[in-house]
Amino acid sequence: MARPIRIANFSGYLGDRYTALDEAMAGDPVDVLAGDYLAEITLAALAARYRKDPSRGYVEYFLDQIAPHLEAIGDRGLKVVTNAGGFHPAGLAAALRELAPHLHIAHVEGDNVVSRLGEFAAAGHQLENLDTGRPLDSWGVTPMAANAYLGGWGVAAALAEGADIVVCGRVTDASLTAGPAAWWHGWGREDWDALAGAVAAGHIIECGPQAVGGNFSGFTKIADLLTPGFPIAEIAADGSSVITKHARDGGQVTVDTVTAQLVYEIQGPRYLNPDVTVHLDTLRLAAAGADRVALTGVTGSPPPPTTKVAVFGQLGFTIMNTVYATAPDVDAKVALLRAQIGKDLPEGVELDITPLGKAAEDPETQWEATVPVRVMAAAAERAPLVELNLAKRLGSLYLQSIPGFFHDGGGPLTATPRPRIDYWPALLPMSALAHQAVLGDGRTLDIEPPAETALAAQPVHPEPREAPATGRTRRVPLGTVAYARSGDKGGNSNVGVWVRDDRAWHWLRGTLSTMELRRLLPEVKDLEIVRHEFPALRAVHFVLRGLLGTGGSSNLRVDQVGKAVGEYLRAKHVAVPEELLDDAD
Repeated sequence: MARPIRIANFSGYLGDRYTALDEAMAGDPVDVLAGDYLAEITLAALAARYRKDPSRGYVEYFLDQIAPHLEAIGDRGLKVVTNAGGFHPAGLAAALRELAPHLHIAHVEGDNVVSRLGEFAAAGHQLENLDTGRPLDSWGVTPMAANAYLGGWGVAAALAEGADIVVCGRVTDASLTAGPAAWWHGWGREDWDALAGAVAAGHIIECGPQAVGGNFSGFTKIADLLTPGFPIAEIAADGSSVITKHARDGGQVTVDTVTAQLVYEIQGPRYLNPDVTVHLDTLRLAAAGADRVALTGVTGSPPPPTTKVAVFGQLGFTIMNTVYATAPDVDAKVALLRAQIGKDLPEGVELDITPLGKAAEDPETQWEATVPVRVMAAAAERAPLVELNLAKRLGSLYLQSIPGFFHDGGGPLTATPRPRIDYWPALLPMSALAHQAVLGDGRTLDIEPPAETALAAQPVHPEPREAPATGRTRRVPLGTVAYARSGDKGGNSNVGVWVRDDRAWHWLRGTLSTMELRRLLPEVKDLEIVRHEFPALRAVHFVLRGLLGTGGSSNLRVDQVGKAVGEYLRAKHVAVPEELLDDAD
């Protein structure tokens, strides 16, 4: 097609706004509707459901979302691409065919490799951990799910064969955009720059309203954020794009809301995808009208020879409750609680007790004097936690512990342990996969691995030698002049920090060194930290290796997946030149 393809997102994760597909159908004209439901932990939950009932394992409420629109989808010639297939894309495709026999439903297979792990081991594939390099057989946990990240060519092949709806499992999030764009424009497997542009656009829209002002540091400047809309990517034949939204919906699309998504959950300037390596440091953003941001200059190179495999296994069990301590003497009260709760623990129980926040110095209300205390217990087996009986243990402290001890009477203390799922991000050669598109008439299309691959190391950016010379400064929160966005990649958290103009960029890049980050965030002072710069985005980006343990599903941190690290950093006080503060006002 000569014109750009318009791809509208309608889901950013399993649990996103239920009415989003209704809104997309009622919004501006588009060519493709793309729904992303999977996070790393989501597949593990769906896998457990699939193991209990082989007819399940997909996102069942997607059927309820799409059912009212199946006639209109056919009438308008719309295409729908989704990874709601989860652990059982064939099952979701079959359910859709029952609801919509007039539509051509295809699905993509090959990501679910848990049954092939023995085969891979016999072939010499060690499924090395992406972070540590250790082989999978050293993990000590029995895998319950293993899903390889597939690219977008299975989606493109199904669309080329006339599919109206393509159901996927664990394709990369950006593949839901790159696959349709490649089909629409007829790209070849080695159109690196065009593919890279589509992957970048897909990365921006994959998380739904985040590109339209949701979860955005500058949310106070976004008009009508009550119900932010979902984004649209208009992708041209050369891979350049415009990010926009439905005109009738709330929120805003700005250079900063798009930047926020670009620096979200990446490992550096090289964004690795099964179809292409994206060079994010060549990318340029520019306002192109109201709620329109142009994305140009993205370059690409061959993908790596391996893809990631998300392997999950049950590490044990956890149980969590929250109780409250009230000023004064909160530190001493928490210390006594820790000692009392930890007394005579059953063997094998790990206890984590974390006070959340600080009481006001001179509280005006009781709640300003109140500090929540999170009590988490973990064990490899369920029995020690049952023996611990955390609810009973906490409930026995009312007359023998700290003054003012209480829990929220709006709900009972939790007594039932929950599974604790560990995560192993493995590497596997793409040549070992059986990537297929399965059409509605039963035909199967084999998707060959990329013919050309290349290893692309992240660039090395030297630390700033010294902070830039400035005139008068004031100590204010970093967030006064900078935005930030953070997220998770397995056991690592990333955080990108950026500013709005070149003068502030000169100050930010010279000030926000790795050493300064360690000073600002004591929690990361002993971690390996990787720092990169994105001059075109005026951003400094950090990967905090191991902050989240081995993954968000198993660590005992309160902010399990690092979503608040960026805002925490923005709350820290730094010396900012007064001239920049004048611009920020």
